[in-house]
Amino acid sequence: MTVGLVSMVAVAVAAVLASWAFNALVYLVWRPRAITRQLRAQGVGGPGYKFFAGNLAEIKQLRAETAGTALDVGSHDFVPMVQPHFRKWIAIHGRTFLFWFGARPTVCITDVNVVKQVLFDRNGLYPKNFVNPHIARLLGKGLVLTEGDDWKRHRKVVHPAFNMDKLKMMTVTMSDCAGSMMSEWKAKLEKGGEVEIELSSQFEELTADVISHTAFGSSYTEGKKVFLAQRELQFLAFSTVFNVQIPGFRYLPTKKNLQISKLDREVRTMLMNIIKSRLATKDTMGYGHDLLGLMLEACAPEHGENPLLSMDEIIDECKTFFFAGHDTSSHLLTWTMFLLSTHPEWQEKLREEVLTECGNDVPTGDMLNKLQLVNMFLLETLRLYAPVSAIHRRAGSDLEVGGIRVPEGTALAIPIATIHRDKEVWGEDANEFKPLRFEKGVTMAAKHPNALLSFSGGPRSCIGQNFAMIEAKAVIAVILQRFSFSLSPKYVHAPMDVITLRPKFGLPMILKSLEV
Repeated sequence: MTVGLVSMVAVAVAAVLASWAFNALVYLVWRPRAITRQLRAQGVGGPGYKFFAGNLAEIKQLRAETAGTALDVGSHDFVPMVQPHFRKWIAIHGRTFLFWFGARPTVCITDVNVVKQVLFDRNGLYPKNFVNPHIARLLGKGLVLTEGDDWKRHRKVVHPAFNMDKLKMMTVTMSDCAGSMMSEWKAKLEKGGEVEIELSSQFEELTADVISHTAFGSSYTEGKKVFLAQRELQFLAFSTVFNVQIPGFRYLPTKKNLQISKLDREVRTMLMNIIKSRLATKDTMGYGHDLLGLMLEACAPEHGENPLLSMDEIIDECKTFFFAGHDTSSHLLTWTMFLLSTHPEWQEKLREEVLTECGNDVPTGDMLNKLQLVNMFLLETLRLYAPVSAIHRRAGSDLEVGGIRVPEGTALAIPIATIHRDKEVWGEDANEFKPLRFEKGVTMAAKHPNALLSFSGGPRSCIGQNFAMIEAKAVIAVILQRFSFSLSPKYVHAPMDVITLRPKFGLPMILKSLEV
C-alpha cells in the first residue's frame, strides 16, 4: 500500500471517528441541555440529566432501597415499591416533569385530560414507545407493537375472534378449565378439612390452559413449554429495562443475550409446530374459528400473493396472545382472590349473588352478565392492582402535549398506578378498597370518565379486555360456588413489577369446601 493511499485511509477513518464523536456529543450533551432549557422555560422541571445514563442510576437505587419491604395486607399503596421514582419526583417537581431514560427525554403525565389527549388520538401522533428489543422479542410484533396501516391490518384479522358472541361461546370452555382445577382442589381437601394452596401459580396454569383452548385449539399441556419459555424471557427482558439501551448491543454474544436468543428460537419453533399441526388438518377440518384459525385463513394461498398476514406475522401474533392472554388474566385473578380473602364481607356478598344467578350450575355467558357485584369487585381490583403499572408513548413529531411543546422522540410516561390513586380524580378515599364506586359504571366512578386505565384507553386499548373480564367472572364464580377461603398466615404482601404486577412471594390461601 502506497504512502498516499495509507494517508487517504487514515484521513477517512479520522473523518468517520470525528463525525461519530460529534454526533455522540450532540446526542449525549448538547441535545439534553437544549431540551432541558426548552421545557424549563415552559415551567416543566425534573431531576436533571446525568451524562449517558440520565436518571437510570437513581431509579435503580430507589428500587433497590425498597426491594426488601412489605406492606400491611390492608394497604394498597405499592407505588413506593414499584415506582419509587414517580412518587419522589412528583412530590418535588409536580405532576408533570421531565426525566431521562439514558439520553432519551421522558415527560411524566399524570393529568387525566392530557392522558386522554394522548391515548385517544386517532392520527398516529403518539406511537408506542418500545425501545427495549428484548421486550419486543417477548411480545412479538403483533397488535401491541405494530403501528399505522400494519396495526389496522392485524386488528382486522384478530378482532372477530373477540366479539361478544364468540366470547359467550368461550364461557363454557373457561368454566370447564376452572372445573378441572376445582376437582384437583377437592381431591386435596378429601385428605383433610382444609388445605393450603399457592394460588398465583395455579392461576398462571389455568389462564394458560384457557388461552390455549380458546385461541389456539390446543391445551396447556401442549403449549406448556411455550409458556415456561416466555416466563423466563419475561424475567430476563425485565432485568434489562433500567439499562441504557445501546444500539446493536443485543447482538453481542453476552450470556444474557445468548440466553434470550435461545429462548426466542425455542418459542418460535414451538409455535410453528402448533401452526403446522393445524395446517395438517385443514383439508378435513378447515382452519378453525378460533384466533389461530382466523389468522391462518388470512394467510391462506387463496388470498393470492398479498395475504393479510405473513407466516412470520402470525407467529408474532401468537407470541403476543400466548403471553398477554394468560399473564395479565392470571394476575387479575390472583389480586381478586387476595382482596376477597381480606374482605370476607364482600366474599359473602359475591357468593350470594353467584348462587342467586347461577345456582350450582356451570356459569353461562348470560348468567355472568347478571353478576353486577362481581363486576364492580373486579373493576376495583383492576383500579388498585392494574396488571400493568405504566403506559408509554412517544411524540411522533414536535407536538403540544397538554399545552407543553415537546420535541419529536420525547417519551411520554403515563403512571397508571399513580393516577389510580389520585385523590383529585378518585376522591379522598382513593387509597381505599371500595367496589361500590363503580355502582353506576366505569365512566361515573371518578371525576373523569376515562380515569380507569387498566386496559389503556382509546383505539389502542386492550383488544382482550372483554375476554379477560368474562374469564375472571367465570373462574371467580366457580370458586365461590364451591369454596370459602382465607389468606394464609404465610402470605407476605409485597407486590412486584416484572412487566406485569404480581405478588413477590405468591398467594398462599387456606381453602375449605362448601360442598356437603
